[in-house]
Amino acid sequence: MAHIVVLMTAGRSEEAATIARALVNERLAACVNLLPGITSCYRWEGRVAEDAEILLVAKTRTELFEALARRVRELHSYATPEIIAVPVVAGSPDYLQWIDRETG
Repeated sequence: MAHIVVLMTAGRSEEAATIARALVNERLAACVNLLPGITSCYRWEGRVAEDAEILLVAKTRTELFEALARRVRELHSYATPEIIAVPVVAGSPDYLQWIDRETG
């Protein structure tokens, strides 16, 4: 797969915006959507926790995943940030070409 969608979360809107801007400015992602108002329920250090978070959805090329993940870890306040890639199995050719032009 040439393209991926990368899912990430952040606990603060300022941090989410900083990460999104860095990924786009550095051409590691063509676009990052910020979806505020989600609640994450997860197990951490032996207990179940619930927190308000912002979901980041980045569109990029598969070959940029490692560099993108490294940059997110540099900017993120979480010890173990969510950075999950999902393959794009189909898409609008014009949009996928746009991703190619805007990344790397």
